Parts: sequence; C-alpha cells; structure tokens
Amino acid sequence: MDMRFEIAVLPVADVDRAKAFYKALGWREDADFPFGDDFRVVQFTPPGSPGSVIFGTGVSDAAPGSAQGLYLVVTDIEAARAELLERGAEVGEVFHDADGVFHRPGARNRVPGPDPERRSYCSFAAFSDPDGNAWVLQEITERLPGR
Repeated sequence: MDMRFEIAVLPVADVDRAKAFYKALGWREDADFPFGDDFRVVQFTPPGSPGSVIFGTGVSDAAPGSAQGLYLVVTDIEAARAELLERGAEVGEVFHDADGVFHRPGARNRVPGPDPERRSYCSFAAFSDPDGNAWVLQEITERLPGR
C-alpha cells in the first residue's frame, strides 16, 4: 500500500501574516477556508512539490514557530537561496556539515559554502517564517538508489 506524505501543519500566531509570507515566496495558495471565528484552514504548496503545508486558526495546539527541520529539496542550492532572498525571505548562507551528509540542528559542525565536492545531499541553507518555523534547503542532484 502506498502512503504519501501530504501535509505538514505549521503553528502560526498570525494567519494573515503567514499567508502573506508564503504567497510572497511564490508558493501556490490551495485553500483558505474560514469556518467562523475559531477555525480557519489555509493551505500552500511549494513550487514542484506534491506535499503542502497548512496553518490557520484552531488547526494546531503547538506553539507558534515550533515546527523545525522542514526540508525543501532543490537541485541548485545557490539559485534557490537567491530566489528566496529576492522574494523577501531571510535565508542564511549556504553551508555543509563538517562531519558528513546530514545537517544537524544548531550551528555546530557547519562549514561555510556548499559541499566542496558538490555531492548530492550535502549542501544546505536555512530560513524561518515570521513565526520561527524553520526550513532547510537541501541540494539533491542525484537520488540515492531506490528513491
């Protein structure tokens, strides 16, 4: 049985501010359904992604900004970073991990610049939405076998 990851819930404090942010990034607005004063669902999809994010009023009990480690896979880390900067996101510098492939939370083991060998899975950049929900760009140019 196929199981496809479809939606990640982003806890936000201000729905309209979050909506403006993701719209400015060029993400497709899929839905904005208000159901009274205490429930509203907004859905956005990043360009080229089969998965989406939702946020709103009454959608999550989590603290605003507590979603961490949300990955966006890109084929060119520097071009993706430049586009997001152009669209108003505050994206950090491109980096790679000193000890290997997977980026760990925090700044430990971060080395400035893309992976020196430009290996797939090894170059990153990070940004957050206005509430602090944390996104990581990861450059993947060639998938591991079986993917």
